[in-house]
Amino acid sequence: MQNDFPKPTTHFKVIAFVDNLFPNTVFSVFIMKSISVGLSRHCSAVGGGISRGRAFSYGFTRKRIQTQLSFHHLITTSYGFKSCSATLSVVEVEGKPKFDVDKTALLVKELRESFNSGRTKSYEWRISQLKSIEKMIDENEKEITEALHKDLSKPELEAFIAEISQTKSSCKLALKELSHWMIPEEVKTSLTTYPSSAEIVSEPLGVVLVISTWNFPFLLSLDPVIGAISAGNSVVLKPSEIAPATSLLLSSLVEEYLDNSAIRVVEGAVDETTALLEQKWDKILYTGSARVGRIVMAAAAKHLTPVTLELGGKCPAVVDSNINLQVAVRRIIAGKWACNNGQACIGVDYIITTKEFAPKLIDSIRYELEQFFGKDPMESKDISRIVSSSHFARLIKLLDEDKVSDKVVLGGQRDENRLKIAPTILLDVPEDSQIMQEEIFGPLMPILTVENLKDSFEVIKSKSKPLAAYLFTNDEQLKKDFVQNISSGGMLINDTILHVAADGLPFGGVGESGMGSYHGKFSFDAFSHKKAVLYRSFDGDTSVRYPPYTPKRVRLMKALISGNIISIILALIGW
Repeated sequence: MQNDFPKPTTHFKVIAFVDNLFPNTVFSVFIMKSISVGLSRHCSAVGGGISRGRAFSYGFTRKRIQTQLSFHHLITTSYGFKSCSATLSVVEVEGKPKFDVDKTALLVKELRESFNSGRTKSYEWRISQLKSIEKMIDENEKEITEALHKDLSKPELEAFIAEISQTKSSCKLALKELSHWMIPEEVKTSLTTYPSSAEIVSEPLGVVLVISTWNFPFLLSLDPVIGAISAGNSVVLKPSEIAPATSLLLSSLVEEYLDNSAIRVVEGAVDETTALLEQKWDKILYTGSARVGRIVMAAAAKHLTPVTLELGGKCPAVVDSNINLQVAVRRIIAGKWACNNGQACIGVDYIITTKEFAPKLIDSIRYELEQFFGKDPMESKDISRIVSSSHFARLIKLLDEDKVSDKVVLGGQRDENRLKIAPTILLDVPEDSQIMQEEIFGPLMPILTVENLKDSFEVIKSKSKPLAAYLFTNDEQLKKDFVQNISSGGMLINDTILHVAADGLPFGGVGESGMGSYHGKFSFDAFSHKKAVLYRSFDGDTSVRYPPYTPKRVRLMKALISGNIISIILALIGW
């Protein structure tokens, strides 16, 4: 069924640069509502070139001005102006965007009507949509890879493994297991309700909203949508405007492949997200920063809407000395610089090791980085770039802080025009420095040293609970102590990030790193209500539960509730 959302007669491309992922950062927005912006595809400062991409498009009533301006476009940030080659076609517009709160309310109303019709609840509909997603990925793998490269310069293999393959795996698992997930779960009943039977029925919540993020813009958009569809919901996906090429592609593909009477994509930035959050949803899943997570949760609270928040945090990696150092270092690099160049919520944020072992660890990281990315990692095609000028400036500010800049022991090179920062290691930065106070989300890696490795526990516990925590050791007691004493959303011993690929494990945070979880069966559960159902017949009715409450009935009822057979027998015979 085609999307009946009215098509804008004229598209005006407006790029919104929104720093919506990190606490303690300026929330800079450059929204040009009075002009149409046509950026050249070679503009690397925003999304790596967006010849097909856009942050969002509106339909306006307009008057055209016969003026063409060619100049360096200016990106508003708290650090000044960043520039790249661009051509702007200026068009005067009148009126405001068609996609406002009223338009959003109409969209939600249409999706709720579709849900209430019962179409999304059937097994056949769910399976048909999951198969369509699988087909969509298979037929558009090249386009998906290209969009990810435009947005993040993500290497082809990394895009396939981390995004395309992971999404396909989620889809295949849902197709294979959905019939089992939908079967009601039988539950034992008590003597109090005898004779009876009981079950837990998984029912869809209704109309749900998925707000995605930019660092894994394909996977983290479709993975929760697969869960929402599997559970039988109508769903709206709001991709990140900071990954405009992927956002545009998702909008186009969903409209082409899926049932638009129940599944929609809304592109946009702050205005669109605000309009969406004004509505009453039956569930919201948001992936991003704790700061924006608070905004989402506050909006949801107005309607008592349940939320799943996937937020992030400072994910530590504790490294012991009794390990296979080469394997450990390669896995740390895979969980940092080979994982979106550190721009990942589960990526290693900092390392803790002993003072004695630190030099050996740094030398090994230096050697393996060269094996991975060459002598000049700035020229490597196997490492992603920084997503935007504002995030580049934020990272440079962390790196150039007075008490941090002299702690660099490896890397530190930067290229503002190409939005590239080399893999960088810093040794023993102060705990009160900004780089240790906020999630880094980039290629900078502080290494903290302690006298005894168990001292690392206090370092970790002094910060907010992370989304993931990693330990490299062969000490079995240290493993047990780490699992028992460190609270984190997920945990992995002797590797990084791979725990998210295990279908049987939930993915989610704790404390400031998030609430709720999804992945595999947990995705189905996240978008389902577990309805308790008790069945009884008209047989076995007894007067003991009804007034008048005679002493004998009181004794018998107390005995029944206690479940003590001897007490029940004694009460029945009047003792």
